[in-house]
Amino acid sequence: MGHGHGHTHGHHHHGHAHPHDHDHAGAQALPAAFDTSVPDEALSPEQQSRRSLLRRAGLLGAGLAAGTVLTQTAGAAPAQAAGNGRRKKGFLWLAGDHHIHTQYSSDGKYRVVDQVRQGARHGMDWLVITDHGSVTHAKIGVEKVNPDIREARDAYGDTLVFQGLEWNIPAAEHGTVFVHPGKNEVSVLKQFETDYDGGVKGATDSTPANEALAVAGLSFLADQVKRRKVKDALMLANHPARKGIDSPHEIRAWRDATSRDHQIAVGFEGAPGHQAAGLPEPLGMGRARGIYDGSPGANSFPGYPLESYRTWGGFDWMTATVGGLWDSLLAEGRPWWITANSDSHQVYADTAARGGGDFNANGRYDDPVYAGKIDVTQGDYWPGQYSRTHVGSDGFSYAAVMDGIRAGRIWVDHGRLISGLDVRVSGGGRWATLGGALHVRKGTRVTLTVDVALAGGPNWAGFTPKLARVDVVQGDVTGPVADKDTFTAPTARVVKSYEVNKDSGTVRLTYDLGRVDRPVYLRTRGTDGNRTAVGALGAGVDPAGPAIDVVGDADPWRDLWFYSNPVWILPS
Repeated sequence: MGHGHGHTHGHHHHGHAHPHDHDHAGAQALPAAFDTSVPDEALSPEQQSRRSLLRRAGLLGAGLAAGTVLTQTAGAAPAQAAGNGRRKKGFLWLAGDHHIHTQYSSDGKYRVVDQVRQGARHGMDWLVITDHGSVTHAKIGVEKVNPDIREARDAYGDTLVFQGLEWNIPAAEHGTVFVHPGKNEVSVLKQFETDYDGGVKGATDSTPANEALAVAGLSFLADQVKRRKVKDALMLANHPARKGIDSPHEIRAWRDATSRDHQIAVGFEGAPGHQAAGLPEPLGMGRARGIYDGSPGANSFPGYPLESYRTWGGFDWMTATVGGLWDSLLAEGRPWWITANSDSHQVYADTAARGGGDFNANGRYDDPVYAGKIDVTQGDYWPGQYSRTHVGSDGFSYAAVMDGIRAGRIWVDHGRLISGLDVRVSGGGRWATLGGALHVRKGTRVTLTVDVALAGGPNWAGFTPKLARVDVVQGDVTGPVADKDTFTAPTARVVKSYEVNKDSGTVRLTYDLGRVDRPVYLRTRGTDGNRTAVGALGAGVDPAGPAIDVVGDADPWRDLWFYSNPVWILPS
């Protein structure tokens, strides 16, 4: 069966068939923590910690061996579904973080190995090192950090460590750019940063010329993949609503900048990092979750309302608003995915201070030193300590993680609200999962099934979170918009909510769409129920969505959510 979004709207589901060789045969063996044939006593402390997390959550054993985080009850999928973007055995769900800073960032302080060690300790399977694009980084840092990344790859074989950078997108905000490891990873990133970074090129203002430079940068990356300089490259926009400078037409232009065979820009942070910044004083910074406490500036898109400059339940306004900007992209049929990560620079309650040294001369700070005090004026968490991005991968390899991200097989959570998520729509003897499209005959009866593995034990804050409710959001696929600055989707709304009355184990939720006669998409979210409010577009659209976060009083642990990426149903 086909898995392209191939109907008249001309969008496409990216997943598996890349013309360039991703060498899946070169997939690494399972990490030792996942491999039940490796005895506990043979594991390192980090591996033991990872295994105990998996075991507590009930994710080790039959279910995981079958490649999905949930044991396959109630009948495995029909055999022919294997072609629908999933191997017959399902996927390996790998948790990661694509937004991490080190001593090679002008506002960072940690060594690469510190971030990787902490990520491994907090259950991360993959990480992207993303030091800030700058004149110094382009000239010195991008090369100097590479040996540190390679050493961390060797030291932590159970964690995939990508080299990337935080791109100052010309005319816009920041974005993660990263490449598949290989002999040209440094040279490609260096040339990209030198030629297309907004900070390096003095191209930060919102002008048409600078917007065109951003699109050219994405085309450059696609060309490097096409020419096999690197096996793959991806871009994800970071904290998109924070300054109001990522306009809707720019986001659409990034998505459309490259051909579907070499898609580079694939999504944005549904939830930003810096989540600890919302902790109230005196035990925290007393700022805003994500440091979303600004207001419009000269380069901001004038159409955005003031409330877009705040987070909502820790999530970016573009994602948190049902019927908002993200939904407007999905209603066009555009694959555009959300992630969540740490943006880790300075970790809350840490005892390390930045080392000395001349950053501009050396491209880095000296190694961190002991400060002799606990610093509660810092707003970040370690990778995996609070935010997680879970990617359905065909195996444990760099290529498989990048393929999973491009395909949209992603769900995100805060504070370990849940342990696992399996979302699928089925009908006509076929099914599709996150990021995919179910192609059926018009009038086919379609069912959504959501399996949730509840929290398996305490999170880093020391309590076991409780999932109170799961919502299903549905919208019509209405095709391309005439106005590229559209940021609403009038048909999107919460169509079903489920109260969860269990503390542990798994919950199965089903939603019957009936006989589907028009193209639609579905996405899911869940909450601990501690803070909710009527959504921005009214109770008829979202009766109990995330509440706007209060600047100076937004304890991130008291307001936990998970979100999944969408799945489409396309009758013909």
